[in-house]
Amino acid sequence: MDIKNIETGTDGAALIAQPGVSPTSGGLAAGVAMCLMSMSSIQFGAALSSSAIATYGVAGATWLRLAFAAIILAAVVRPSVLRYSSAQWRATLLLGTTTAAMTLCFFAAIQRLPLGLAIAIDFLGPLSVAVFGYGLSWRLTWPLIAAAGILFLAHDGEGWVGNLPGVLFALGSAVGWAVYILLTKKVGAAFKGLEGLSMSLLVAGLVATPFGLAETGGAFTVKGLVEVLGLAILVPLLPYALEMVALRRMPSASFGILMSLEPALGALAGFLILAQPMTALQMLGTALVVAASAGATATASAERA
Repeated sequence: MDIKNIETGTDGAALIAQPGVSPTSGGLAAGVAMCLMSMSSIQFGAALSSSAIATYGVAGATWLRLAFAAIILAAVVRPSVLRYSSAQWRATLLLGTTTAAMTLCFFAAIQRLPLGLAIAIDFLGPLSVAVFGYGLSWRLTWPLIAAAGILFLAHDGEGWVGNLPGVLFALGSAVGWAVYILLTKKVGAAFKGLEGLSMSLLVAGLVATPFGLAETGGAFTVKGLVEVLGLAILVPLLPYALEMVALRRMPSASFGILMSLEPALGALAGFLILAQPMTALQMLGTALVVAASAGATATASAERA
């Protein structure tokens, strides 16, 4: 299994995982379970961020989350900072800056939009990579289906939900996600193991620092820091670990299609944790986004075969 060929998915885990053994029935079941745990960690971690955002603001909470994740991963990976080439540094600087911008936009979006809608708009990023990465053709049907689903999600039966700044932040996060996927391919090829991820997170934490300090004013509480530390484990550390192990136990195409369930889990997390109800039309919208993502992934995988 050539992991480096994967160009879709929720993050760069697929691109830096190492090839493993061929999938078996038992390994596939374990891989599916890990994918579901990873997606749940991402979406419920996002839903649980409301308290930290209320305490430190979007920029402050995002900065602390990235900083904690970077410190923990660097302590485990111990990247050889002084040995990297200029090309490696350029790759990590670009990826780290993209990661910071994408994360800031995403959490700004979920503060202004229902979680299910924000996730659906955000998913346009990887969907675009999957569609446009293989040329313009009938595959443009998939983003059109996703766009219809987003319109359904944006209306609760009485009026439009959210606001324009929230939509723009979600679109910014989607663009960042698409760029992130493309850059992660380069970082994955330039570094061994998790070193590229570790370096990019360190850069992301540094890029977010001035924004975080400006919003928090350097005022922290032990309780608040412990809360953000837990959120940093939920997203991004635990999902990366679970997805990399999962990719060694299941085919890449199956992984990409399964991860297409993420918008549905986002809507579920919004309903259970944030009390964001969904109408039948919004449920249909979620299903359309999931179907578009799964269809784009399956099409790309079939044409590569």
